[in-house]
Amino acid sequence: MDWEAVWDVGKWVLAALAAGFIGQFGKSFALKLISRRRDKHSPSRQTEAAATPMPPETLLEQERLRAAAKTAKKLAKAEVKQIKKAEKDS
Repeated sequence: MDWEAVWDVGKWVLAALAAGFIGQFGKSFALKLISRRRDKHSPSRQTEAAATPMPPETLLEQERLRAAAKTAKKLAKAEVKQIKKAEKDS
C-alpha cells in the first residue's frame, strides 16, 4: 500500500468531516437567524391581537374546533393502524 493512496483516502475523510462540520454549524446558525427574526417580528403581532380582544364565545368556539380536529386526527390514525395490522396479519 503506497502513501499516495492513503493520502487520497485521508483527503476524502477530511473533506467529509469538514462538510459535516460546516453543515451542522450552518444549520445552527440558520435556526438562530430564523428565531431572531421571528422574535423581532412577533411583538407587533402580539400588540395587534391585544388591541382587539376576541369575545369569549369566539375563543370557546375556536377551542372546540381544535378539539374536534384533534379527535378526528386521532381516529384517522387509529384506523390506519388497524388497516396496517390487518394487512400484516393476512
